[in-house]
Amino acid sequence: MLNWFQIPLIEGNTSRQAHTDLPEGTYERELGREGFYGPATQMYHRHPPTNWQLIDGPLKPRAFDAAKEALSRNLYHSPWPSKILLSNTDVQIRLWYLNSNMQKLARNADGDQLLFVHKGSGELFCDYGHMSFTEGDYLLLPRGTLWRLETDSVCAILMIEACNDSYAYPDKGIVGQHAVFDQAIMETPHINERFKRQYAEQTWEVEIKRLNQITTMQYGYNPLDAVGWHGNLTVLKLNWRDIRPLMSHRYHIPPSGHTTFAAQKFVVCTFCPRPFESDPGALRVPFYHSNEDYDEVIFYHRGDFFSRDNIHPGMLTLHPCGFPHGPHPKAFLAGQKRANKITDEVAVMIDTREPLKVSATAETIEWADYWESWK
Repeated sequence: MLNWFQIPLIEGNTSRQAHTDLPEGTYERELGREGFYGPATQMYHRHPPTNWQLIDGPLKPRAFDAAKEALSRNLYHSPWPSKILLSNTDVQIRLWYLNSNMQKLARNADGDQLLFVHKGSGELFCDYGHMSFTEGDYLLLPRGTLWRLETDSVCAILMIEACNDSYAYPDKGIVGQHAVFDQAIMETPHINERFKRQYAEQTWEVEIKRLNQITTMQYGYNPLDAVGWHGNLTVLKLNWRDIRPLMSHRYHIPPSGHTTFAAQKFVVCTFCPRPFESDPGALRVPFYHSNEDYDEVIFYHRGDFFSRDNIHPGMLTLHPCGFPHGPHPKAFLAGQKRANKITDEVAVMIDTREPLKVSATAETIEWADYWESWK
């Protein structure tokens, strides 16, 4: 029996294919389900879907400047006092500023912890050994891992916790297991001389987070004292520079094609520099869309963000599901005129199935008029 959801229907004046050769004077909007994986329809409008004059109520695009002094001056020697910016029952998003070595060990008993190093560099010591980290690294710490960081300068770290969940690689489908990044590029810690030098017979404390409460344990030695291990559970490191994004010169790849890590109810995507689409009929900016199942968060790491206006590194945007969003007017017009050049942006996107709550801390660094920037 045919499922009518799988039968593409056509009504009125449309393009022959999605995101290409739009009818003259129209603007395409995609209504999609399941984060671009499910059924979808492309609508063709006479006006940009973001040409609103007024939004009254909580459902509006929001932006937060996590680089503001109000947040960056709060330096913590532990990850747990850093303030939550956005959260739901599945994910917690924080920006942690660290300017010196952690004096205590940390363990997250609530879920996997993903650290994205926005600024700074240093050394990671954990149950599995030692490895260095630098700007642009993802550090994936499995739930229950004991760890600490050493640093000589201020580090700004985006923390994305999979609450009561684990991260996995996304399904890469017909493009194969080596697409986007080959898993062989992932680095793991080593029990090297640097790790062995931190063995110590002196008092160390461990701060364990469980149900968002902290329990402190004390040892008469450094419990990072492993001499070996074998298995398939460990800490992993990936830098955005090792990601080779999917591209098409004739079709704008949706955000789902840039998925880096996936949990059960949210995904983490990485937008890296790539060539613009060169085909004359292809869209060269993200298409307007209504993603009716996910809230969308983007953390801007570096570069010139071609689809947004007045956005700089360290900012965070939230586009909740339920209304259409897409490129700013200037970006849309510029995209129509671009030749085959390369984007200059790096950003981390977090798409969540459940609605996100904005914390009081995030509201203190909010750009309140962000929704008006589409006018």
